[in-house]
Amino acid sequence: MDAAYLLEVFTLLVRWAHVIVAIAWIGASFYFVWLDNSLRPPTDAALKEKGVSGELWAVHGGGFYNPQKYLVAPAHLPADLHWFKWESYTTWITGFLLISSLYYLQAGSYMVDASKMALQPRQAIGVGVSALVVGWIVYDILCRLLIKRSQVQLGVIYYFFVLATAYVLTHTISGRAAFLHIGAMIATTMSANVFFWIIPGQKRVVAAMQRGEAPDPMDGIRAKQRSVHNNYLTLPVVFCMISNHFGFTYQHPHAWAILGLILLGAVLIRHWFNLRHKGHAPLVWPVLGCLLLIAAFTWTAPSRPDAPAPGSAAAAMPTPTVADIRPIIEARCAACHGAHPTLMPTPAAGLVFDSDEHLRQLAPRIHQQAVVQKAMPLGNVTKITDDERAKLGAWFERGAQ
Repeated sequence: MDAAYLLEVFTLLVRWAHVIVAIAWIGASFYFVWLDNSLRPPTDAALKEKGVSGELWAVHGGGFYNPQKYLVAPAHLPADLHWFKWESYTTWITGFLLISSLYYLQAGSYMVDASKMALQPRQAIGVGVSALVVGWIVYDILCRLLIKRSQVQLGVIYYFFVLATAYVLTHTISGRAAFLHIGAMIATTMSANVFFWIIPGQKRVVAAMQRGEAPDPMDGIRAKQRSVHNNYLTLPVVFCMISNHFGFTYQHPHAWAILGLILLGAVLIRHWFNLRHKGHAPLVWPVLGCLLLIAAFTWTAPSRPDAPAPGSAAAAMPTPTVADIRPIIEARCAACHGAHPTLMPTPAAGLVFDSDEHLRQLAPRIHQQAVVQKAMPLGNVTKITDDERAKLGAWFERGAQ
């Protein structure tokens, strides 16, 4: 089989696996934060004597459940203890395989944007990987330094670090790759929290109990800090991962600021859900979050060009026909959207501009992506000119005939 086709099959399977394990990880995160916030002090003296600090009664699937949380740990460990770690590890592993097959193996098409910086593909890859590593190092240092300080203060500092990183990336590599790498940077931090702090801390607690020693409460404090952070970071990561389908976000001249508004809005909305689990959730948080999203999408909304003044040269310009824009399509778009594309194994998004009828049917999408958002061609790899974009725009605005 063709190597390019096999790569695409591999990418499909890895993406599928990534979504499945990510659902498992995020679902577990959401559930345990909900559970922790929903626990109530036990009324049974026997439970208090055992060291239970909170319990909850729930019904699901026809059965009744009674989760209990110990202040530090139970007096005796059960023989069967479940660890929540593989959901995180497999999410990161499949995510890195996915970003490697989609972006690192095709960096020239998906990461390099010569209008921002003339990078070689390997340099663009270096920028992306460096963001993952530096993002974890900076976050981990902040957590170590501010473990006993306000977590809001830590969150504010980290938010501005993410914003600064977004500014650098959107001015260095393609906007699409920049948004994805911000998400990958945060996701790497989340998984590293599990690998370096949460699971090792839990193992130290178990080991201490097996030796008959009292566990160090600091292990629980650190694990709780990182676990809560992971919960707040889930919605920003999910947005970054789906943003590549929506060029109006990452193609904006101030894409880093757009991303900042959206990520902050997502965190505020998640904060409201966490407060709601505790029974007190002021509506100010989701309202502020939604206002930030509205502000971002209002900012990215395209403005329609003014109609040419009667008698002007633009008004006198002949209306472009599909025959007039066909050379542009063949020179600038067919490399990805031809029946036999040269920049990828199969037509991008399944769109083939192989006939005049198809061009007319797809005119709104061509106009949106190539003229309004200027998201296509990716990184302007085929070097479409502003005059050509204007011609495509005039063709669409005058009826796409």
